[in-house]
Amino acid sequence: MLAAQPALAESPMGAIAMHGEPALAPGFTHLPYVNPDAPKGGRITLGEQGGFDSLNPFIIKGNAPNQVTEFTVETLMGRSLDEPFSLYGLLAETIQTDEARSYVEFTLREEARFSDGAPVTPEDVIWSFETLATKGQPRYAGAWKKIARSEITGPRSVRFTFNAQDRELPLILGLRPILRKAAWEGREFGESTLIPPVGSGPYTVAEVDPGRSITFRRNPDWWGKDLPFNRGQHNLDEIRIEYFGVDTALFEAFKGGAISAYRETNPAKWLGNFNFPAVTSGEVLKVEVPHQRPSGIEGFAFNTRNPLFADWRVREALIHAFNFELVNRTLNGGVQPRITSYFGNSFLGMKPGVPAEGKVKTLLEPHAAELLPGAIDGYALPVADGSEANRKNMRVAVKLLEDAGWTVRDGVLVNAEGKPFAFEILLTNGQDEMISAANIYIEALKRLGIEARLTTVDNSQYKERTNAYAFDMTHFIRALSLSPGNEQVLYWGAAGVTEPGTRNWPGINSPAVGALIDAMLQARDPADFTAATEALDRALITGRYVVPVWFSDTSRIAYRRGLHFPDRFPLYGDWPGWQPQTWWAE
Repeated sequence: MLAAQPALAESPMGAIAMHGEPALAPGFTHLPYVNPDAPKGGRITLGEQGGFDSLNPFIIKGNAPNQVTEFTVETLMGRSLDEPFSLYGLLAETIQTDEARSYVEFTLREEARFSDGAPVTPEDVIWSFETLATKGQPRYAGAWKKIARSEITGPRSVRFTFNAQDRELPLILGLRPILRKAAWEGREFGESTLIPPVGSGPYTVAEVDPGRSITFRRNPDWWGKDLPFNRGQHNLDEIRIEYFGVDTALFEAFKGGAISAYRETNPAKWLGNFNFPAVTSGEVLKVEVPHQRPSGIEGFAFNTRNPLFADWRVREALIHAFNFELVNRTLNGGVQPRITSYFGNSFLGMKPGVPAEGKVKTLLEPHAAELLPGAIDGYALPVADGSEANRKNMRVAVKLLEDAGWTVRDGVLVNAEGKPFAFEILLTNGQDEMISAANIYIEALKRLGIEARLTTVDNSQYKERTNAYAFDMTHFIRALSLSPGNEQVLYWGAAGVTEPGTRNWPGINSPAVGALIDAMLQARDPADFTAATEALDRALITGRYVVPVWFSDTSRIAYRRGLHFPDRFPLYGDWPGWQPQTWWAE
C-alpha cells in the first residue's frame, strides 16, 4: 500500500487529509475502532419513523431510505470516523494532486467490481459525477461547477482539473457515490423508482415492501471484503429496516422483540421507560456512547423568505418567547443541554457571551455593518426562570416587537396596517417530542397576541413542502462535524434562497456568511481554519434564524443480547458508520 501522507507533491498516495496528515501509517491493517476478527453472519433489524416511496436517494423526487447509499454504493475514498477529515483509498487505489490542489487524479483498483460483476471504470466515475450534478440533488452541483475538465488518463485513471480555488474539492470528489452507467441506459435518472441502483458496496437490496420495510443482504462476492479499510466492517449477513408511523409504535416494537436496537434521544425516557422485562432479564442491554462532535443546530427554523420574519428583532422576540427551561423540564427532565451555537460542544464553536478576539475578530470586522448585534461583542441565548409565565423574557419580547412595529390591539398583535401576527408551524406526523414542544411554544406566543397554529403532514408532503420552502416555521436539524467544508454552502449559501431543494431552509442570505465560508474553505493552517469556523458560527447564531432546542452529548442505545460492537468508540461515537457497520452477531 502506498504511503498515507499529505497531498503536497504530485505523486500518487493511498490517503489524503484536509489539514495535516492522515493518522494511519502506511500498511495499516484495519481502522482503529473496529474488531478486525469480528465473525460474519447474523442479522439486525432496525426501526425508523416515517416511510419511503423510492429507492433513488440521489434526486429530489421521492423519499428514499438513506441506507441505500450507505450499504449498496461505494465512493472512491473512505472516511475514518476517528479523524476530523481523512480519507483512505476505497474504490480508488491512489489519489494524486498538487500543493495548490488545482486538480485531482484517481486510479481505480483493478479488482473493483459492481454487484453485477462488471468492473468499475473511469467512464462510470465521470458519468456518476456529471449525472449527480445535473440531474441529482442540488448538493451535488456545486463541486461539478468547479471542474473545468474531466479526462480519462489511463485504463483505470481519471483526472479532474478545477477552475476555482477550493482545497476541499479532491476530498469532496473522493466521497461522491459511484454508480454503474450501463444500469441506467434507457431510464431517466431524475425520476423516482423502486429499482435499486447498481452499486459496488457490501450489500444489495434483497427485499422491498414500499413504505414499510427494506432488507439488505451481504454480497458474498463483494470485491472489497479483504481490503484493510473494510476489515472488521460489514459483518452482518442481513440488515432490515422497519418503518413506523410514530415513535411510540417503534418503541413498542423494540420492547416486543421485533427491533434489534433502539436509540433513545430522550434522557427522561432512558431513565423511566427501560425497565421492561427484557431489560431486567438481561435480554436487552444498554450502553451510553460518548462523542466529541459539534452539537449542530436543531430547533424551530424561521423561513426568512416570509416578510413576517424578515426583521431580526421579530426573530429575537420569538426566541425570547420560547421557554426552553420549561420545555426541557417537561420533555427531558431538565437534563439535556441547550444548543448554544451551531458548532457548540466543540473547539470550533464560540463561547456564549464572550466577545470575539484575535483572528476571529479580524475576520468579522470587515462585515461589522451587516452582522447583527452580538456577533463581535458577544451573544448568548436568553435564559428563562423556568416558570410558565417567563415574565422577564416576555417583557424583552414585547419591547422588541414594538420596536419592529407590532402592537397589541384587543389582545391581538398587529402591525401598522392592522394585520395580525399569525403563522404556521409545520411538522411531520409522529414527531411526538417536537409536537409537544411546539404546543408549549404556541401557548407562550398567545401571551404576546400571536396566533401560531400547528400542522402535521406525512413524510412525502413534508419533503415536498420543505423542498419548495412552503412553510413559515418548521423543525430544522443540521448535524455538523469537526471538518466543515463545502456542505456549508448548501446549508447556508444565498443560492438556497430561491433554488429549490437545498438545505438552506431558513433562507439565509448573508454576504458575511458567504465570505466566512470562503475563508474557512481556503484556510491551510489549522488555526486559520478554526478561527474562520468560529467566525461563521457567530454569524449564524446571531442571525437568529433558528429557535434552538437541546442536543445530546451522549448517545443512548439499547440492543438485544447477541449483538456486539467494538470496545473502542471512534471520535464520532455512534455517528452513522459505527452502527451497524462495525457490529456483529453471535
